[in-house]
Amino acid sequence: MPDLNWQILSDELDLWQAASKTATFWWRDDDASKDTSQLHRLDQLSQDSGVPVSIAVIPARLENSLAEYLHGRDHFTVVQHGYAHQSYAAKGQKKIEIGGLRELDDIARELRQGMTRLNTVFAEQFLPVLVPPWNRIDPRTYAMLHEIGFRGLSSMWARKATFPAEGLLQINTHLDPVNWRKDRGFIPEHQAINDIYLHLFGRRTGFLDGDEPTGILTHHLDQTDDVWDFCGRLFSKLSEHPAVRWLDAGNIW
Repeated sequence: MPDLNWQILSDELDLWQAASKTATFWWRDDDASKDTSQLHRLDQLSQDSGVPVSIAVIPARLENSLAEYLHGRDHFTVVQHGYAHQSYAAKGQKKIEIGGLRELDDIARELRQGMTRLNTVFAEQFLPVLVPPWNRIDPRTYAMLHEIGFRGLSSMWARKATFPAEGLLQINTHLDPVNWRKDRGFIPEHQAINDIYLHLFGRRTGFLDGDEPTGILTHHLDQTDDVWDFCGRLFSKLSEHPAVRWLDAGNIW
């Protein structure tokens, strides 16, 4: 019953409109490091849909081709995807780079290096916002992030705090349509739509932070045609509704 799922989402947006509320959305894409055909597809989707994209770049893997491609494409905003996308988790623990078996000074040193590199290469397109690899971060790093110059943090699912540390605004994503646990294909469409609906419902009714924009997370290097097609339909349907407004990272941070 795919039409019913879309109708439920549309009905929720109608309730936002009836309450004179604006359903804000934003789009983040992870794991960028170089110019690829998938990056071109991401670019085309952004241009076709009119939706700006915040692209999370891995500083240690950055190649000149990415900077050359993104230059002048103002619908892209660059944010920082950790440093090397390398795990330092203890044996048996889930992968984590911003934490794990590391001292805060070592994490801070790498992140500073990454920030300097991205700021130099991308100039006006870069914002000092950290996207932790695997969407995992040790809370003991929060205060340090602001101290070394980050003013934003973006992970996954509804945020627990607007500012996990002074001056560090957290805006997460709430839908990842890639089925990482199975075949890296598309999660069931009803599940994808429901993830968005639940966040919108929670915002509107006060069960969740109503001021956190609903975030769509993509991974251009890993997506199947089914995921790309869904994203195109989703962006189109959302943009058609008068209660929806898309934000770019500059609007947020």
